Amino acid sequence: MYKLLIFDWDGTLIDSADRIIASMQAAARDCNVPVPDAEAVRNIIGLGLPEAIRLLIPGIDQVGVEEMRRQYGAHFLEIDQTPMILFPGVRESLERMHQKGVRMAVATGKSRRGLDRGYKQTGLGPLFETSRCADETTSKPDPHMLHEILEETGVAPHEALMIGDTEYDLEMGQRAGTGLVAVSYGAHPLHRLEPYKPVLKVDQFMQLEAWLAPALGW
Repeated sequence: MYKLLIFDWDGTLIDSADRIIASMQAAARDCNVPVPDAEAVRNIIGLGLPEAIRLLIPGIDQVGVEEMRRQYGAHFLEIDQTPMILFPGVRESLERMHQKGVRMAVATGKSRRGLDRGYKQTGLGPLFETSRCADETTSKPDPHMLHEILEETGVAPHEALMIGDTEYDLEMGQRAGTGLVAVSYGAHPLHRLEPYKPVLKVDQFMQLEAWLAPALGW
């Protein structure tokens, strides 16, 4: 039986890809560096911001990375108004699982500032027991943030599920020894996630709740 569900945020719980893409492209223009196309930005969703910038802008120096981070943060958090909404069924399903005593956490490539803002905007923060952000620990796909979550919660790797939409989520979970759930509606297509052999593949978020129900005795 699984004792802890660990969720990615962007692309798994909330539909933020368009805003991430627009903000990254605007930051590149502000910094006078080559503007990455939408698919390139989609590919780095899930990584910590410095790691993502270095992949998008090969050869960029540390000063450039910091400036891109600053500009991206300004656009994503303040300037860009591209809508971000929870995927269908996310709120209802998370609330039901929380009410039934399911322990839940978040492991995200976002910054703490960004996740806290997401918690406030969605009202979902109280549902999660703990969380780790990329600016607090090591970026995905390194398993460090999962190790920290598991240690804090006292849950063994095989008793946890990592639920995500990118290769980085599933590689992180695989390296940490957790079970894996792949969602098909996020940043990376399902064929990129299948090689990690997830125990479940979902096209709609509420399929996770339905799959877990028998195991949890609902």
